[in-house]
Amino acid sequence: MIIERDVEIRMDDGVCLRADVFRPDDAAKVPVIMTAGPYGKGVAYQDHYKASWDWMTNRHPSLLKGSQHNYVTWETVDPEIWVRWGYAVVRVDSRGSGRSPGYLDIVSPRETKDFYEAIEWAGVQEWSNGKVGLNGISYYAITQWNVASLQPPHLAAIIPWEGASDFYRDFARHGGILSNKFFQTWYPRQILAVQHGNPQGPMDPWLNERSTGPAEYSGTELENNRSNTLANLRAREMDDTWYRERSADWENITVPFLSAANWAGCGLHPRGNFTAFKEAASTRKWLEVHPGRHEEWFLLDYGMDLQKRFLDYHLKGIENGWNDEPPVWLHIRRPFQEEAELRKETAWPLERTRWVPFYLSANDGGLDTAQPRENAATAFVAGTGNVRFLSAPVKEETEITGPLALTLFISSSAEDADLFVTLQAFSPEMKEVTYVGSVDPAAPLSQGWLRASHRKLCPQRSTPWQPWHTHDEKQSLTPGAIVEVVVEIWPTCIVLPEGYRIAVDIRGRDFQRDDAETIYKGSGPWLHDDTSDRPAWLAEAKISIHTGYDHPSRLIVPVISAAGNNANDPQPA
Repeated sequence: MIIERDVEIRMDDGVCLRADVFRPDDAAKVPVIMTAGPYGKGVAYQDHYKASWDWMTNRHPSLLKGSQHNYVTWETVDPEIWVRWGYAVVRVDSRGSGRSPGYLDIVSPRETKDFYEAIEWAGVQEWSNGKVGLNGISYYAITQWNVASLQPPHLAAIIPWEGASDFYRDFARHGGILSNKFFQTWYPRQILAVQHGNPQGPMDPWLNERSTGPAEYSGTELENNRSNTLANLRAREMDDTWYRERSADWENITVPFLSAANWAGCGLHPRGNFTAFKEAASTRKWLEVHPGRHEEWFLLDYGMDLQKRFLDYHLKGIENGWNDEPPVWLHIRRPFQEEAELRKETAWPLERTRWVPFYLSANDGGLDTAQPRENAATAFVAGTGNVRFLSAPVKEETEITGPLALTLFISSSAEDADLFVTLQAFSPEMKEVTYVGSVDPAAPLSQGWLRASHRKLCPQRSTPWQPWHTHDEKQSLTPGAIVEVVVEIWPTCIVLPEGYRIAVDIRGRDFQRDDAETIYKGSGPWLHDDTSDRPAWLAEAKISIHTGYDHPSRLIVPVISAAGNNANDPQPA
């Protein structure tokens, strides 16, 4: 293949971004697969992400068969394979990162505009057939949603693989609570380390130069040449224009897309993938949901074949039957089983969903379809305690697949309360069912978060099974007064055998297992412990959960009828 390094792509303001181009060594015009982001086009996967690479190759010795792994980078396609399949691969260092000069401002409107111009550049190159596709993981998926909102004329199809779409709700502030811990570890390692001009940047093994370019900036110069994103997140508790400019505009996303989500990715990506399928204006859209680690299924044979079929159809016009495929592909999970069965559906949420309310009982800690008549309350201290409500064993095999909503009647001794909700499943012996998550090795079924003062709902966008909080008005609590709040719990999937139970854990801090032996203890890196956002008085608050006839606290559960049977009544009681 032909390899061109540091190709200049001039932006409308004169800044030249640098790109690496891999393309077939012949005269044929080919479609383009592009990524643009801040992780460094010259940063080798095996070097900068060695632990992940070693895990992947040890677990999957035949990974990327047919490739010598000479040009693999984090969360992007392997050019050795895709060029052989008849594509050009273009990797762009976004403005201010890698070998591209400029002001670094992640997920910003300027970065999105640059991506638009890079797509249009690729669409008119002499080796291009005029069709550009986007395909990448995480950051390289988030930016796809944003640039697709601008509708570049040469953009023909996208595959956002595990990519958030709402910078406020998916990424920065879960339920209004600042998700700081991930940002404080991810940003220095994966963004600042490869900021353009960083003299300590990793080496580009292909150029034998620094991946951050020839310029050498001081610490002060580097700091002055980038946006302080975390400071913005801290300062902006409510959703505003700044967050909206960094989020997808669903009405303007009309390009065909394959949105690939991870069941066990709570805290960052899957909500965006599900939301895209539901809300984007595109009439040709598919949702795929898989298990496993964050970087895993993208590079497995299944994921590669899936991507190739989709892009062959949309970028090459190959009639391979893709357009006849059902729009929803789900890998159905069962307890303590590594393998998941692929099942194709026609809609999300599934058409045969029964939205079953499970009522909480403070008297006995139960979770039952029968509403308790007696009013009761149970309490915990936010910073140290928790309560758990446990269902009776299911009497027959039961599938739960879809989004969930937890309505709670709460009171607090303080003017606010942060609620951290975890959905769990247990075997008859009360062994918790966990899965290898996108990052955490023992992820629970799902999670949700809400700051009680952010409880305001949008009536047009909310459903009984999926609330949509506006985050535009802070409604403080009156200490001791009971209020109703609805917590969004991100989608999940599990088939419970007879005798298994579900549970909902509620606390005022991040869910973590005290006996976990790994660095992550149940919530992965998505923790919320910023003292400016969560002062000491929040941890000291006593939170009460009220249940019973006057306070019907309940969990709306998506129970799936047998295949071929539609739910008689899809609305919760």
